[in-house]
Amino acid sequence: MRRRLPRRFSIRTAAVAGGFVLAAALAATASATTDPPPPPSSAAAAPVAERTHQVEYFTRPGSHPRHTEVPAATPDRIARADRALSASEAAADGDVSAVIQTGPVADKLDVVFIGDGYTSAQQGDFHADLRSKWEQMSAVEPYASYKELFNVWSVDAVSNQSGVSGDPGKDVVKDTALKSYFWCDDIERLLCVDTAKVESYAAKAPDADLVVVLSNSTKYGGAGYTLTSQVGYDGIATASSDHADSDQVAVHETGHSLGKLADEYFYDDYGTYTGAEPGESNATKLTAAQMTSQQKKWYRWIGQTSPDGGTVGAYEGGRYYPKGINRPTENSIMRTLGREFSLPGREAMIAGFYQHASALGSTTGTGTALKRDATIKVTFPASASITWSVDGTEVTAARGKSSVTPASLGITADGSAHTITAKATDNTKAVKDPALQKKLTASRTWKVAAS
Repeated sequence: MRRRLPRRFSIRTAAVAGGFVLAAALAATASATTDPPPPPSSAAAAPVAERTHQVEYFTRPGSHPRHTEVPAATPDRIARADRALSASEAAADGDVSAVIQTGPVADKLDVVFIGDGYTSAQQGDFHADLRSKWEQMSAVEPYASYKELFNVWSVDAVSNQSGVSGDPGKDVVKDTALKSYFWCDDIERLLCVDTAKVESYAAKAPDADLVVVLSNSTKYGGAGYTLTSQVGYDGIATASSDHADSDQVAVHETGHSLGKLADEYFYDDYGTYTGAEPGESNATKLTAAQMTSQQKKWYRWIGQTSPDGGTVGAYEGGRYYPKGINRPTENSIMRTLGREFSLPGREAMIAGFYQHASALGSTTGTGTALKRDATIKVTFPASASITWSVDGTEVTAARGKSSVTPASLGITADGSAHTITAKATDNTKAVKDPALQKKLTASRTWKVAAS
């Protein structure tokens, strides 16, 4: 159901310089680096000249990602194309819709899609494109097994012109709400946006945990921004709306923002890593034998067949270094687009899901005592089991049910008040870490009025 949320500020004016602080996103450098980025040991000190974003991009489907830094400011030739929306266009600009709502925001991981290069008349196309893109993204494991943990929202960003700057040619300039443009930093497939404008739209959606910008284009391209927003989401993924492989860009980027996974590709000129043990769960200085003996990193998975091919072990190269760093498998999606997450990667992604979502969700409030005929509905992952209890005693006949009433649980009109508790436990085999397993259980209790 389409709905309007209260506007917090004007979209067209909220994204002016200084309007938002993207704290972790803005690195002070003299200019954008070339691809691949120079090894840290050879990086020369440079005076501060402008704010930049670190971005990851992809030159073609199935390719290894690359990194560069780009100026935070939109190029003047694109910024100059901006004109004010008409009154009718402005009225629709910033509308928020619940595309998929599996439960309350507090219980779910909320994904926010924002379209760019869609005119007022094309917002229906944007909604169709985002549904298609989410369907593609959520078909990848572990998303596929955890669809019940996600809410999906759309934010309508009305553009004056249809399409994206830089498509089909470098000199094409379009007046769009988020200023999406190919040929960012003179790299054709790098699809950049005005991140402050993105934040102003994302702030309208309920509790954005993950943000994806769909740019209205059939051209292959995208980017992953490393940043932390005031709204609360980590990173922005951009992708062309109508290219069949652009969903892989977004999935890879969520490996960083949700799974906190390191990139597993490397550049030859980075040489040998000599720093401290990496903090990411999919990168280590240890060998397979050392991980096993010290019970560190992904030791629980070593020797098992991984969905991305081969067995889990310690494969040299990762985190941009060809030597001195090992990765769990030969070629997961954190190294090459079009692949699957490795077993350790899936576990990290599930951990990320549960940072934002609960194993048990319900739209039935707990603040008011229920009547005997009231319906209690809950949601839980497919890998979870659920039990129902009345006054602390389990009702075994109700195991696995997602909808009950107090009467169906055996509560009679005995003149006494009662309590009902639902408990969901995710029994997935994709999690081996005992500390994480403890987070895969959730419960909720309702009061039943005396009658």
